[in-house]
Amino acid sequence: MVDIEQEYLTFILQGEEYGVDILCVQEIRVWSSVTELPNKPDYIKGVINLRGVIIPIIDLRLRFGQPPLNYNEQTVTIILRQQSSSMVVGIVVDGVSEVYNFTSQSIRKAPAFGSSIDSCFLKGLVSVEEKLIILLDSDSLLNENDLYRTVDSHEDSHSKLSREAPSLSSA
Repeated sequence: MVDIEQEYLTFILQGEEYGVDILCVQEIRVWSSVTELPNKPDYIKGVINLRGVIIPIIDLRLRFGQPPLNYNEQTVTIILRQQSSSMVVGIVVDGVSEVYNFTSQSIRKAPAFGSSIDSCFLKGLVSVEEKLIILLDSDSLLNENDLYRTVDSHEDSHSKLSREAPSLSSA
């Protein structure tokens, strides 16, 4: 039986290399400004108009709970499109790395972390030379419910403020 190879575009986030299915990559763009939206999580940078299509832009560093990075000439936005639906999203990454071919046999399952760590975006790990590449599950990455889900421990500031603010009737 022949193990079919699949291509992955890899990119860098805080020194780690990640990969996404290249069939989901619509295009790669240099960082450019976005239109900011009100009342959104920090990891949603805003939206862009790409040839008439409004696309949300997600800072993947912030979405994964990593510290922010000032954008520079290496910063790119990878536009991803889900093949089975019309979902399109841009992910901001530190830089694009390479394109690799991996067989399904070369992809190792990510270890179980229990319920305290959100691993919904992990597809698996691949060893290339002396490094591990973290492969992301494109279906989860392009799933609105997973991508825009807020983590319980990161309380939304509006609800926190409304609980802390004294009501006018009690003054």
